Amino acid sequence: MTKVLMVVTNHTEIDSEHKTGLWLEEFAVPYNIFKDKGYDIKVTSIQGGEVELDPNSIPEEDPKEWEDAQNQLKHTTKVTKEDANNFDVVFLPGGHGTMFDFPDNEVLQHILQEQAEADKIIGSVCHGPAGLVNVTYKDGTPLVKGKTVSAFTDSEEREMGLVEQMPFLLESKLREKGANFELADNWSVFSVRDGNLITGQNPQSSESAANKIIEAIEGK
Repeated sequence: MTKVLMVVTNHTEIDSEHKTGLWLEEFAVPYNIFKDKGYDIKVTSIQGGEVELDPNSIPEEDPKEWEDAQNQLKHTTKVTKEDANNFDVVFLPGGHGTMFDFPDNEVLQHILQEQAEADKIIGSVCHGPAGLVNVTYKDGTPLVKGKTVSAFTDSEEREMGLVEQMPFLLESKLREKGANFELADNWSVFSVRDGNLITGQNPQSSESAANKIIEAIEGK
C-alpha cells in the first residue's frame, strides 16, 4: 500500500493584526484524493496536537466532503525523525504559517533530505514549498537547484498585501536557491512536476498538484 506523510503547520500568527494557520483547501483536497486512491495516510504537524486553520480559508459552509479531513486535524501526531524513509510520498500543504515554522525545522528538513536522497516523491502546494527552501542533499546541494518548481508567487503575495510581514518572499527565495521557477497568472490553476518533485502555485492548484503526485506514484 502506498504510504503518504502529510506535514502541516502549527504557526497561527503573522503579526498582531493577521492570524494564520493551515490553509484548509490545500490539505483537504489532496487528503481526499489520496484517501480515494486507498493510500495509507499519516497526518502530522510540526508541534502535534490540534491544528488551527487560517481563518480566511474556512468556507462559510463546511463542505461535507472535507469533514473527515478536518477531523484528522483535531489530534495530529508531532512529526519526528523516525518518520524519515517510511513513506512513498511526503506532502506539504501551505498556509502562511508554513513560512514561519517549516524552513528551519530540523526534523522536517531531515525527513525531506532523506526523501530526496532516496529519490522518493515530495509534493507541496502554495506556501508549502517554504519547507523546501533550506533542504539540501547530503553534499550540500540545494534540493531545488536546477529543478522546475512553482509556489505562491511574489505577485500573489503583493496582492495579499503581506510582503512586509513575510520573513522572505517564497518565489524569490526559490529562485535564489537555483530553482527554475514557473508560474501562471495570479490565482490560476498551475502545478509542475520535475521527476519526483511536485509543486503547485496556490490554493486553486491543490487538486492539480495532488493528481500529479498520483501520476508519479503510478509511473505515468
